[in-house]
Amino acid sequence: MKDRFATENGITLDEIGDDWAKASVTLTDGHRNAQGGIMGGVIFTLADLAFAAACNSVHSPSVAQQMSVNFLSGSRGSKLFAHAVCIKDGRTSGVYNIRVTDDLERDIAFITGVAFKK
Repeated sequence: MKDRFATENGITLDEIGDDWAKASVTLTDGHRNAQGGIMGGVIFTLADLAFAAACNSVHSPSVAQQMSVNFLSGSRGSKLFAHAVCIKDGRTSGVYNIRVTDDLERDIAFITGVAFKK
């Protein structure tokens, strides 16, 4: 995998299918913000990697055109998971839902992404 930003921050691509992908990260103190919570950028980057893998499994190359993030709750766990799945595969774009959970099975974020097929 060539996504250096994600991998250098401990994020791994765990599974990939024809229109879905899963990624995860084991949380460290380096992932925390000034208030002790998990930095929103960590959550977004995790979701973005799963999204990119799912998009490019259907049509490569694809790039993010729009992302809408809803942060639902803070994580109390030690690991985060992102599961991206295609809900609409159009001619020039695809729409994906990405659910981020923690190892305590809490919903952390819900993201909708639109991929542009280059």
